[in-house]
Amino acid sequence: MAGTSKRDITVLLHAWGEGRREALDELLPLVHAELRRLSRQHLRRRARGVTLETDVLVNEAFVRLVDRDKVSWQNRAHFLGIAAGTMRDVLVDRARRAGAQKRGGGQRDLTFEDEAFVVNNRDQRELLALDDALIGLAKVDPELARLVELRFFGGLTIEEAAAILGVSPATVKRSWTTARLWLRRELERGRDAP
Repeated sequence: MAGTSKRDITVLLHAWGEGRREALDELLPLVHAELRRLSRQHLRRRARGVTLETDVLVNEAFVRLVDRDKVSWQNRAHFLGIAAGTMRDVLVDRARRAGAQKRGGGQRDLTFEDEAFVVNNRDQRELLALDDALIGLAKVDPELARLVELRFFGGLTIEEAAAILGVSPATVKRSWTTARLWLRRELERGRDAP
């Protein structure tokens, strides 16, 4: 998106939100590289237990974004925030399906040409446990849960998350520390449960 301004993307997002299909056709190539970067970063660091290729995650997330009813897109940052949540949904759905297939038998590992990821039961359980903990956090503090979604599932930096949430990077750093501590406690509590 080097040659494209944030304003151009925002204009296209507004047009798409108003139902103009041609805007979506122009928007896709502009945001694809950014979504791919977020996907690759997330999959490399966080989702080892989900067999998924970077482009597959981007494409599946984008299909889900396109299928949404009219969204009042605010700007590029808003789009990336929604995309992060959509990537979370894709990853969690895949982990649940993989777990269901394993219980039913017949599970086979898939490989891809670009960045293959091996299915690993422990990592899938951790991803699902994290999702459950995030649901609990959202009940207590929706903003903290949103921050975790942006950072963990969207792979966004402190600065990118601050722009999306409309707060300072210092506030995001403090909130990120709080959220991680809360989630660590909940995940440890879940491991200790019978």
